Amino acid sequence: MDCKYTRGQQSGKIQILLHLGKAFAVYTFKTNAMKLKFSGMMLISALAAISCVSCNKTRNQNNPSDNWPTDSIRTVVQGLNFPWEILWGPDDHIWMTERPGKISSIDPKTGDILFGATIPDVVSNGEGGLLGMALHPDFMKNGFIYVSYNYNASGGYREKIVRFTYSNLSLNSPLTLIENIPASSIHNGSRVRIINDGSGFKLYFTSGDASVSSNAQDQDSRSGKVMRLNLDGSIPSDNPIAGNPIWTLGHRNPQGLIFANGFIYTAEHGPDIEDEVNIIEKGRNYGWPNVNGPCDGGELSFCNTNNIKEPIWSSGSSTIATSGIDYYDKDLIGGWKNSILVATLKDESLRQLKLSNDHKTVIQANTFFKNQFGRLRDICISPAGRVYLCTSNGGDADKLIEISKLN
Repeated sequence: MDCKYTRGQQSGKIQILLHLGKAFAVYTFKTNAMKLKFSGMMLISALAAISCVSCNKTRNQNNPSDNWPTDSIRTVVQGLNFPWEILWGPDDHIWMTERPGKISSIDPKTGDILFGATIPDVVSNGEGGLLGMALHPDFMKNGFIYVSYNYNASGGYREKIVRFTYSNLSLNSPLTLIENIPASSIHNGSRVRIINDGSGFKLYFTSGDASVSSNAQDQDSRSGKVMRLNLDGSIPSDNPIAGNPIWTLGHRNPQGLIFANGFIYTAEHGPDIEDEVNIIEKGRNYGWPNVNGPCDGGELSFCNTNNIKEPIWSSGSSTIATSGIDYYDKDLIGGWKNSILVATLKDESLRQLKLSNDHKTVIQANTFFKNQFGRLRDICISPAGRVYLCTSNGGDADKLIEISKLN
């Protein structure tokens, strides 16, 4: 907010111009003492109101000068227990899931836990438990939170997507959107995103092969897929198969899912070779278990017959255990601009995958923070460009870490 003061020499008036962004107001007062006193009170009220608007705008933009800690790297929260999802909410808080069943909201500046609740029917078994999460685009109005988690059913260990309503510091009104997805102690996928894909907002989510690799190629199985629903849980009429939530098939264990540059990108674990980053296209087959990484050798026949979409990046002859991903388009850490950032578990590092100008290929890969924090599960990025990582080391010793500068 800018203020300008002028005094009319002939008219005996005081004029003050208030300017905020593209808006402005002019206050003119006669210099009569009583009128000036009364008008001054009005001006103070106006100044206070406009000042509040200015402060709110600054906070919502996460302004770097807003008394933010200046550490290049700092621990925001510690003592966590296998955090799995972190995302930046429209309330400027970091929302987080922990595998045993807890959802939390965190002030990223102070590390204060602003909200926490445990979902009672979550069953944490091996790598299973409370996993992916997404907030509705109108979250600030409706409070809708979508989560993916594992539970016990009569048919065994399963996975489902449930929508909760957040209000008055509690989670209410659970609505199951899809259930009875095969689950296992490994290979559950479970990343969740709400994406406006040109036909309105849709719920995309991943499932792993749940330790039965052949199911990834089975269109009657919900294992090893990227799936797509309307936000109310109904199946969109333009899905590849009528009445079926499947969007793509042939996935082993996709734990990264983002939408950027008009593309849906996933990251998924390979067996002992060929972790992958893929661009997801409607109805395509991504090859598992018949194809690992790019099509070559004996895989070519299967690729040609089954509409295989090859990855834009793979790890080659070894694996690094790719998990959560996000797209960096900020200026704060300039060297990372136009890159997919990948949290890795086995490699205990953050990978930067620099994209081409058309965003369809990876032109450079770099490794950061190798062995510095241990296993990294997920990543999120603030509007100001700060990068947040959560570890997956266990023992109630996991951390939420902020990166604001590369030393």
